[in-house]
Amino acid sequence: MPFEDKTFKTFKTAFSVDNIIFGFDRDHLKVLLIKRKEEPFAGQWALPGDIVRPEEDLRDSAFRVLDQLTGVKDVHLEQVFTFGKVDRHPRGRVITVAYYSLINIADVTIRAASFAEKVAWKEVRSIESLAFDHLKIMKTCLAKLQRDVKFRPIGFELLPKYFTLTELQKLYEAVLETDLDKRNFRKKILKMEILHTTHQLQTNVAHRPAKLFAFDKDKYEEAKNNGVIFEL
Repeated sequence: MPFEDKTFKTFKTAFSVDNIIFGFDRDHLKVLLIKRKEEPFAGQWALPGDIVRPEEDLRDSAFRVLDQLTGVKDVHLEQVFTFGKVDRHPRGRVITVAYYSLINIADVTIRAASFAEKVAWKEVRSIESLAFDHLKIMKTCLAKLQRDVKFRPIGFELLPKYFTLTELQKLYEAVLETDLDKRNFRKKILKMEILHTTHQLQTNVAHRPAKLFAFDKDKYEEAKNNGVIFEL
């Protein structure tokens, strides 16, 4: 929620978007944070966001922030909640709409935008404080993500195109913050018949290479039309 446009240095009321950009790397769920350049909270970590410009739709504003930090435009974006506590910003009344997005970390090169001194991926579990009320916003979006991944196949957005069943299980364990039974997890996933077997194996691994799979969107739509419910 960095208000760097000179027009908004002082204001009575403002409307913004905040982006919670989730990624998955090395068995950990991560979130993209910025280190703020200016006051308030200069030098502190915060969620990326900005004032909604007069000519912008809400989603366009959220996608603009994503593009500035990652260069990615076509990603899963989910509106979560509106935060409007009177004193949530020290310079005036700010109402913000929070979105979460899911991206494959390997597909993007992050860069600091004009409103950020630095940008970095941080493990969700390691984050104890953020500027403004951003910790509350992040936790709210995480709770929404944890509900969503159980009933919709959005978790695949966080993985590379080809993945092993072990990698898929580790992703869900990281998001849900719990251990899953290997046998039951694989049985549920394979029973849905929404994965495409690539007939390829992992490469450059010290252990026995595992089979690679891919999420098949067409198979998922067909299964859904036939009454199959995605549920983990």
